[in-house]
Amino acid sequence: MKSTFISKEKNEAKFKMEFTAEDFENAIVKVYQKEKDKFEIDGFRKGKAPRSLIEKKYGEGIFFEDAINNLFSLNYPLALDELDIDAIDYPRTEFGQVKKGEGFEITVTVTTYPEFEVKDYKGVEIEKISAEVTDEDVDKEIENMAARNSRMVEVERPAQDGDMVMIDYAGFVGDEQFEGGTAERQPLKLGSGTFIPGFEEQLVGASKGDDVEVKVTFPEEYHSEDLAGKDAIFKCHVHEIKEQEMPEIDDDFVKDVSEFDTLDELKASKKEELQKAAEARAENQMKNNVIEKVFEANDIDVPDVMVESEIDSTMNEFDQQLRAQGMDMNTYLQYMGQEVATFREQLREDAFKKTKTRMLVSKIADQEAFEVSEEEVKEQLEQMAQQYGLEAEKLAEMIGPENLGMISGDIKMKKAVDFMFDNAVIK
Repeated sequence: MKSTFISKEKNEAKFKMEFTAEDFENAIVKVYQKEKDKFEIDGFRKGKAPRSLIEKKYGEGIFFEDAINNLFSLNYPLALDELDIDAIDYPRTEFGQVKKGEGFEITVTVTTYPEFEVKDYKGVEIEKISAEVTDEDVDKEIENMAARNSRMVEVERPAQDGDMVMIDYAGFVGDEQFEGGTAERQPLKLGSGTFIPGFEEQLVGASKGDDVEVKVTFPEEYHSEDLAGKDAIFKCHVHEIKEQEMPEIDDDFVKDVSEFDTLDELKASKKEELQKAAEARAENQMKNNVIEKVFEANDIDVPDVMVESEIDSTMNEFDQQLRAQGMDMNTYLQYMGQEVATFREQLREDAFKKTKTRMLVSKIADQEAFEVSEEEVKEQLEQMAQQYGLEAEKLAEMIGPENLGMISGDIKMKKAVDFMFDNAVIK
């Protein structure tokens, strides 16, 4: 096979692949050897018929299509490598005349990765983000620990904001009870915003055993079109009221919920923990701010096919999340009253930003000639394996050697981001 470069305009490359008569004949023989068992010829056992008789009965081109496809699949990557073409989409092909005993050629047009240089990624000016942790932050964290160790106890008083009430309810529009608006012994935390706006507030002040009529108006954008924007009444019965009983925050509490003996020790540990987390968040946000400035400073050509691929990836990921919850994309879109095309358009801007950012950071890694060692890939694999509770070797086997390059690419990207941040001017 001979590859010949023809032209390159914008992000499209065109080249020619030429195959000799011998190339073609060898490919046909391979297809014949693989497919001959499928043909029945009188006088011959299945798989024993000569190629010439099969071609005579079914046409001399019976093996052409598979032979051409095999030649293209095998040689297309070689041609890209030989001509140094970075393709990012499926190729479009034009075939020359194909005849038995003769060579043929394929003209290929393919979208390529844009050529560009990233500018102004060193010395980016950003504002310093504070990572200060106060005593009040520590106290709040410990209060959250207490809340997680609290219990709900029944009280004999009118319901207050923050209480948990157990209710039956039935919803009516006019005199007609509507489907899906009924429940028995439904727990509801008042003030949680779980129910329709205005619902929970009307139960504040109710006592155990009370019957309360809650009057609400469904939002205009409510998912059920039959109820959207309509006035409704929920007839509620209050079974019980519970309040949150918090444990006393003292040394005994600390011993029960942690490895420490005193409240002061727990506070010191929590402050250190919160400080590390705050510093990490601040650094990540400053890194994002550097990337955003580089994003704004560089106007590059982002191929539509890459944006579409990012949208596909986002939709597939979202579909997997929905399926884990017992739903799928089609059901979700029907529920939301949306078309697939509309949903894709809503994802386009974010997909464009992600794609352009990835292109910029990847190019910076190339411009700075960052390298990734086997040891760095191994270390990254070990970190990933810990997250999934696997052995690093098992994870590497699951990923496959052909995909380990993606890990190396991610490490390069991280190096590029760290490089931009290390060279930024932080005011």
